[in-house]
Amino acid sequence: MASVIPLTDLRTVSTVDTREAFVRAAAQHTAPAADAPPVDTRGRLLHDLRISVTDRCNFRCVYCMPKDVYGRDFPFLPHTALLTFEEIARVAGIFVQLGVRKIRLTGGEPLLRRNLERLVGMLAAHGGVDLTLTTNGALLAKKARALRDAGLARVTVSLDALDDPTFRAMNDVDFPVARVLEGIDAAQAAGLGPIKINAVIKRGMNEHAIVPLARHFRDSGHIVRFIEYMDVGHTNGWRMDHVVPAAEIVAAIDDEFPLDPVDPNYTGEVAQRWRYRDNGHEIGVIASVTQAFCRDCTRVRLATDGKLYTCLFADAGYDLRALLREPYSDAQIANAITAIWQRRADRYSEIRTANTPKPSRIEMSYIGG
Repeated sequence: MASVIPLTDLRTVSTVDTREAFVRAAAQHTAPAADAPPVDTRGRLLHDLRISVTDRCNFRCVYCMPKDVYGRDFPFLPHTALLTFEEIARVAGIFVQLGVRKIRLTGGEPLLRRNLERLVGMLAAHGGVDLTLTTNGALLAKKARALRDAGLARVTVSLDALDDPTFRAMNDVDFPVARVLEGIDAAQAAGLGPIKINAVIKRGMNEHAIVPLARHFRDSGHIVRFIEYMDVGHTNGWRMDHVVPAAEIVAAIDDEFPLDPVDPNYTGEVAQRWRYRDNGHEIGVIASVTQAFCRDCTRVRLATDGKLYTCLFADAGYDLRALLREPYSDAQIANAITAIWQRRADRYSEIRTANTPKPSRIEMSYIGG
């Protein structure tokens, strides 16, 4: 196991002006090896790593990448700024040594990253990790078999409505539902299951889609997860009155298909689980706004350009790319990651209100969902 660094040993470093200085000082610090994963200031273990492999997407979903901001001239990251597959695989291996047991590839739209199956194979080689991917499904029919053959375990597909007019309005590029359903079928045929279907529910746009989504997938074995519209980033015009609370979502489904609550699979699972009383199949709700789960959050996010974020609602990250591209050892990079996690105190969703100031937070398309 890599070193665990007492925060007291880095007290002078943690007060410097830049996070870059903190990361470099932490990398150069040495401490006795520890047998347990690092723990943050609220007693949360490091367990889940989400890796954004691109900041680009072929959709312009209104809650994530609104077209009036992400137009043709939007300055996406140049290829040279992105972590290479080798760099991603190296840092992922370090996270595995530190206790990470779940890795999710995200974006942007991760299937836009050329030859992504090669990266999947490199990550699968670490072993002992649940390796998953979240996609909008547009390219999934073409990629599903190659991803499974490379070692991907499961996929989560974003699908916010089944009726074409609503879905096309939400993705804002006139993409049809049928193509996403083809991708889901291809993923099932390839063995990328159980498949999860993520639906972001925004009041005034698609709350009418809740029960049809539940009905369509209830006998499929796929798990639909309904997500409260969140204030990630600062370009989507989020307001509290746009949120459809999880309790309302569950009640709408329960009226037609009676539900029973189910215990979480593990500490830190983000979705509240529910099971249909008649067939035992499952749905989930992710209630980051109305029922915050910060107290059990075990996730860290590696952005497209190698910055590490300890919260989805963060406004700044820690630059790991600099360490990866300079002569720092794996042990030194592990020291830096450990120090970052040990000083983590994030609980944004617990303290959010309608009047919470909205600083220039990192956008979801860059940090990954």
